[in-house]
Amino acid sequence: MSAAGMYTPKPGAAPLPRMIAAQAALETRMLLRNGEQLLLTVVIPTLLLVLFSAVDIVDTGEGEAVDFLAPGVLALAVMSTAFTGQAIATGFERRYGVLKRLGASPLPRWGLMAAKTLSVLVTEVLQIVLLTVIALALGWSPHGNPVSVLLLLVLGTAAFSGLGLLMAGTLKAEATLAAANLVFLLLLVGGGVIVPLDKFPDAAQTLLGLLPIAALSDGLRDVLRHGAGLPWADLGILAAWAVLGLGAAAKYFRWE
Repeated sequence: MSAAGMYTPKPGAAPLPRMIAAQAALETRMLLRNGEQLLLTVVIPTLLLVLFSAVDIVDTGEGEAVDFLAPGVLALAVMSTAFTGQAIATGFERRYGVLKRLGASPLPRWGLMAAKTLSVLVTEVLQIVLLTVIALALGWSPHGNPVSVLLLLVLGTAAFSGLGLLMAGTLKAEATLAAANLVFLLLLVGGGVIVPLDKFPDAAQTLLGLLPIAALSDGLRDVLRHGAGLPWADLGILAAWAVLGLGAAAKYFRWE
């Protein structure tokens, strides 16, 4: 073979899995370097877990407070990453034209969304490991089937991701920032994360129980605190939110 043949350039895009993995790694690094995102994904859930486990502020019923709080904080961690963090980051990427430019790259748009999903999952794994270690140090005694927990977390991630992408793809970046943070605070208070739903009026309990954060918190609590099997009602609620959110995001998301 001639020297020219050995060194002839072979232009072309990298294999699709490698492009998605590289984009996912970039998305994860950007998220972990963002102070506001770290506040939402790590600092706030950790502080809530430690504070409410150590100080008797809210009546969480019989047993140790951490046994009630840990599942709810895990659900909050999923929401903070898959919904709030993803909505804000994607909203500003859309505003500054980042999504438009990436959409014109060899990485297809569905590949970009797959990379963002992988980034969310990696971040959630880090969150769950950290919060689990802290909860165990505080005396948490989890029970139940890990498969049930995994299924709840996956469906919860899908539900919140769909809602976050729908918000980021339809609202202006500033509106997304305000709305995502407002929803985060409202669901933190009324989603069964810290305050049990039975502390609310009966009429409100039914409506609040249909929220994705309430279904995820309740499902994780049933499994990890009471050792229940598959919480079908909560899984059904999360699946419905996932289908509606992801379907609406796919239909209405605007790249510009």
